Amino acid sequence: MKTYLRILQFAKPYSRFVPLYTIYTILGIIFGLLNFTLLIPLLSVLFGTVGTDDAAAMVTTKPDFTLSLEYFTDYFNYHFGQVILEKGRQGALLFVCVIIVCSVFLSNLFKYLALRVVGALRAHVVKKIRHATYERVTQLHLGYFSNERKGDLMTRMTVDIQEVENSVVNTMTVVIREPISIIAFFVVLFTMSVKLTLFTLILLPLSGVLIAGIAKRLKRAAQQGQESLSFILTIIDETLSGIRVIKAFNAEPHIMGKFNEQNDRYAQLQRSIANKRDLASPFSEFMGVTVVAGLLWFGGNLVLNQQSDLKAEEFITYIVLFSQVLVPAKAMSAAFSNIQRGLVSGDRILKVIDTEPQVTDKPNAKVLPEFHHEIKLQDVSFGYGERPVLQDINLRIQKGKTVALVGPSGGGKSTLADLIPRFYDPTAGAILIDGHDIRDYTAVSVRDKIGVVTQESILFNDTIFNNIAFNKTDATEEEVMAAARIANAHEFIARMPEGYQTMIGDRGSRLSGGQRQRLSIARAILQNPPILILDEATSALDTESEKLVQEALTNLMKNRTSVVIAHRLSTIQHADEIVVLQQGSIVERGSHENLLQHGGLYAKLTQMQLVS
Repeated sequence: MKTYLRILQFAKPYSRFVPLYTIYTILGIIFGLLNFTLLIPLLSVLFGTVGTDDAAAMVTTKPDFTLSLEYFTDYFNYHFGQVILEKGRQGALLFVCVIIVCSVFLSNLFKYLALRVVGALRAHVVKKIRHATYERVTQLHLGYFSNERKGDLMTRMTVDIQEVENSVVNTMTVVIREPISIIAFFVVLFTMSVKLTLFTLILLPLSGVLIAGIAKRLKRAAQQGQESLSFILTIIDETLSGIRVIKAFNAEPHIMGKFNEQNDRYAQLQRSIANKRDLASPFSEFMGVTVVAGLLWFGGNLVLNQQSDLKAEEFITYIVLFSQVLVPAKAMSAAFSNIQRGLVSGDRILKVIDTEPQVTDKPNAKVLPEFHHEIKLQDVSFGYGERPVLQDINLRIQKGKTVALVGPSGGGKSTLADLIPRFYDPTAGAILIDGHDIRDYTAVSVRDKIGVVTQESILFNDTIFNNIAFNKTDATEEEVMAAARIANAHEFIARMPEGYQTMIGDRGSRLSGGQRQRLSIARAILQNPPILILDEATSALDTESEKLVQEALTNLMKNRTSVVIAHRLSTIQHADEIVVLQQGSIVERGSHENLLQHGGLYAKLTQMQLVS
């Protein structure tokens, strides 16, 4: 119930939907009820129990207005009696048929108008849920994505939201319409016969209890089904990303085995869910028919023994009306069963939305001023959960200088670089830019001062132009081409079939590694940041590409403050300072020559690379 109420919050503002839907629903129900209550005069005419010779049995005086069901019944009977007196039974039959047609038309018209409101409500709710989920995903820290499977996140943002739309949002109409319908029908039934209606109220709750038990089991199976589907999407994502490795290792049977295992499990769970869900509708129908049969036996005996106030035509109408109570009751039971899968999906979506980002702006966060002097890391420590990664880092980077971070893998180089643009916040100590603690300023204003070029070129399935001008929507063609020239990318772009408007494929798959990296550098050049972070920007390239990319990086680093992470120590020999990290601590620092003379870890790493 808590999940359902949370999902309802996304329907705000309710004033746009609920009043109109309620009005249309009530009018549709009223005219729907009128269709069935008109059976009494229709049957009276057909059975010959009312006619011109039965004037005494008709209402001959126009009733005074009162807001009650009795007034409307007497008012109709008065006009019905006038028609019988003036036009006879055939005229009365035509009159009732015309009224029924008009009533059915109005009933269905208001049902249609209600469905239009529901359509708008459904689109509104799903749009807001999808927006909230995607927004929260973009706000979460990088560590969150390391701990979560990408396939599971994709399932939550696509399949789960679709499931919420299909089962939860669609049942919002049932929550309003069907209870009103049931109440309206029972009001009419009570006015017709209190004794018979009380008899039905004893039998109906039994089916409700049994259906609730089925729904509880359905929710448990639905939860397992969604988890299994997320595993399938994870396998598909890994297959598409690693298809080259799969083929190289002849691993198609292995990956197919993993896929089939999850696929079979999901199919089995879906069968179990379908069996339980499909049981609710026929079971409720069987219980409904059982109740109607009991009502026929009980009420029929009363009518036959003349112990009931109902006439034969009234009893038939009562049975027809009661059978219509089963329609909304059946709809509610079916909705109650179907909603379980949606509630499971709703829980999974809300879990993402409720995840608090670890890197957030303070309520009074300001915009970081222009960078003028230095970056300072002061007693900085950081860890992923209980695992420490950096310990008591103290480092000063003067404006315009290049600082290189080197050391064995796992030493904390990339983590230290990630702290500067606030991808993470330190667990202890502070990072200062010109004396300002970056946690006191908005993350956006901090990252505006920083350009990042990583080992893996992150490109998008778009044109070359749009990849270079990423998030700089006002960039002109001349600016993009100038950035590409500085990055040594203009020549290969000019040779492309459509130049700067060439589509580069998923993650830039139509380009070579060197070309992708030069586009990433061109993107950073266009941003024109005063601070650069280069994380293994040339380590994955061949010699020719590395030379071109290194020239592009040299152009990029001119007059900028740079933090360079490198495994190839030959690329950072001219850095103003080299910082050697081991097991999260700074063990050496100095220039290339000084560190070689010192004969420590840096000299050992350099010697190992020369030998190799």
